[in-house]
Amino acid sequence: VGNGYPIAAALIEHGHQIVGIDTAESLIREAAANLPDGEWHVADMRDYQDSRRFDGLIAWHSFFHLTKNDQRKMFTRFASFVRPGGKLMFTTGSQEAVTIGDWEGEPLFHASLSQDEYKSLLNTVGFVVVYAKDSDPETGGATVWLARRS
Repeated sequence: VGNGYPIAAALIEHGHQIVGIDTAESLIREAAANLPDGEWHVADMRDYQDSRRFDGLIAWHSFFHLTKNDQRKMFTRFASFVRPGGKLMFTTGSQEAVTIGDWEGEPLFHASLSQDEYKSLLNTVGFVVVYAKDSDPETGGATVWLARRS
C-alpha cells in the first residue's frame, strides 16, 4: 500500500472500502494520516490473515520484492482473499530475473518469474488473465497484470 497514493486514494474517492497492508510502519502511519477512511495494517502479505473475501486485491510495486519461491506461494493466498468474479492486479518485472535496485540510496531486492509462469500460476488457482501490459512506461517499466477469479 505504501502511503496510499495514488491508488488507494482514488479508490476511496470513488466510494470503495480499502484494507491496506505494508511491512513499513512509517508508510502505514502516513496512509492512515492522509486517508483516515481506509483500514491500515502493518503486515507482511506472506502471512497476513483476514477472514474476509474481497472484490479486488492490488499488489502494486510490492509483490516483486518477494523471492521467486515466495511469489509462487502467494498465488494461492491471493485466491483465498479474492471472491469469485473478483480481480487481482499486480506488477512484475518484464522478464525472469533477480536484481538489486536502489531506493533513496538503499539497496532494494526485485525478482520476477517468466510471464509464462505467471500465467500458469494464475490459471492454476482459478484466475483468468484479463489484461497484461509488458514494460509499461507509465509504471516505470513494470509489467502490469489484471486477472479475474473464475
